Amino acid sequence: MSNREFIMQMQPWFGEEEKQSLSDYMDSGGFITEFKQTEVFENSLAEYVDAKHCIVVNNGTISLSLAALACGLQAGDEVIVPNYTMIATANSLKMFGIEPIFVDVEATTLCLDIDLVRSAITDKTKAIMFMSANGRYPTVGIDAFERLAAEHNLLLLEDAAQSLGSYYPDGRHIGMAGVAGSFSFSAPKIISTGQGGCIVTNDDAIASKVRKLKDFGRASGGNDYHDSLGLNFKFTDIQACIGIEQMKKLPWRVERKKAIYERYQSQLASIEEVSFFAQDLTHTTPWFIDVLVEARDQLMDFLKTQDVGTRVMYPPINKQPAYNVAGDHPISNLIGASGLWLPSAAQLSDESIDYICHSIKKFYG
Repeated sequence: MSNREFIMQMQPWFGEEEKQSLSDYMDSGGFITEFKQTEVFENSLAEYVDAKHCIVVNNGTISLSLAALACGLQAGDEVIVPNYTMIATANSLKMFGIEPIFVDVEATTLCLDIDLVRSAITDKTKAIMFMSANGRYPTVGIDAFERLAAEHNLLLLEDAAQSLGSYYPDGRHIGMAGVAGSFSFSAPKIISTGQGGCIVTNDDAIASKVRKLKDFGRASGGNDYHDSLGLNFKFTDIQACIGIEQMKKLPWRVERKKAIYERYQSQLASIEEVSFFAQDLTHTTPWFIDVLVEARDQLMDFLKTQDVGTRVMYPPINKQPAYNVAGDHPISNLIGASGLWLPSAAQLSDESIDYICHSIKKFYG
């Protein structure tokens, strides 16, 4: 082992500002549960992505479920889902009886392959769940998916968990092309509240349904009259205090994430065993440094001896025991075999990046 401090693949970044905000809030005698601070956090997110409505919930999996339910999806409906994504994308539907139909992704962006989506549409298909992998958009452009959805009378929903700070070339924030979009604030994300997520939409009816679904189906806040069914997926003001301070740091983190990505690309350009995906750094912000590598397991083992942490990218969902669904998805399979996340924290120093890249070069010799 080297004499360095271990470089984690990812870690959240909380500072004095979050600590002070929590302390001030506790001194104020707040109820801790979802209230005024939550509303401030929602408003800052809505303003950042230019959404009419932002509703925060307890995590980014439930935000996907509530978006789907609020749009009228129900048990037995089919929704096209990428076979390369965090399993939450599929689970958020399956747990409510909605059937995820797995489709492979583009080799260049890891976003849904539109030709394969088109082929997968059946009479039961009600929606497309588009996942913007690492903040990227599809080669054909998101407007091609909007047209396809309109042509077949399908809902377009966006899993933008990895995409806060990323935009489509037309200027819309990723997550704002579909009828509803979802973001995550789990520990590895560009801003974190530990756990948390949100739904963004410009549709008043969808927003109203989401607010009821997350709060027991209450007709309005603070009463016990229920005109619909719902569960409890509320946020807390404690998390909101952290989120508000994190949002103030987001613009700087966006720039830093891009600089980190560029430095990796530049340092590893001569290593033919490492290849990057098609990331448009003008418009999009990489969440993680994702690469395809040769001899992945051996590289990971070697980097660990150099005090460098890495993480395997998502395996193909259809092959996971929880699903075990037949299907030939070569790109998802390739990522499952060769995809690797390198250290990606926003606080990673240039010197650390250089050391990581030097270690990778040493491995490939």
